[in-house]
Amino acid sequence: MTTFDFSPLYRSSIGFDRLASLIDAATHSDHGQTTYPPYNIEKADEDHYRITMAVAGFTQEDLSIESKSNQLMITGTKHNTNPADSKEYLHRGIAERSFEHRFQLADFVRVEGANLENGLLHVKLLRELPEAMKPKTIAIQTTSSEHLIESEKKQAA
Repeated sequence: MTTFDFSPLYRSSIGFDRLASLIDAATHSDHGQTTYPPYNIEKADEDHYRITMAVAGFTQEDLSIESKSNQLMITGTKHNTNPADSKEYLHRGIAERSFEHRFQLADFVRVEGANLENGLLHVKLLRELPEAMKPKTIAIQTTSSEHLIESEKKQAA
């Protein structure tokens, strides 16, 4: 029996609540997407999300965040200041290479802010639905049969 792992659908889409939209986005996405640097996508509540990306060795000047037409792009460019100062590594486990990550944002999701703390880049996202799109409770009215009977009695008299 074949099983499908849908967890990759949630790695690059934020704010989508419909599985059909996620599947459609996954079929059009680049399957060669890298996993560097590692990141988490958290859902704090119905309308608040946060991307946390491990960017050890990057400074604020090395990072760039751009949001344009439902797409969030986070870029890290490591500038090698002086090649003469290159070090000889016995083991190099911290990859300080440049990266570019693109996240597809759902409609009405915007970047609320970002901060860099202890080697982690936190990007806060907020979903703001317009009033016309928010769910509304519709009052149900009934016609009173007693009122109709009384008016018929008055007419008969």
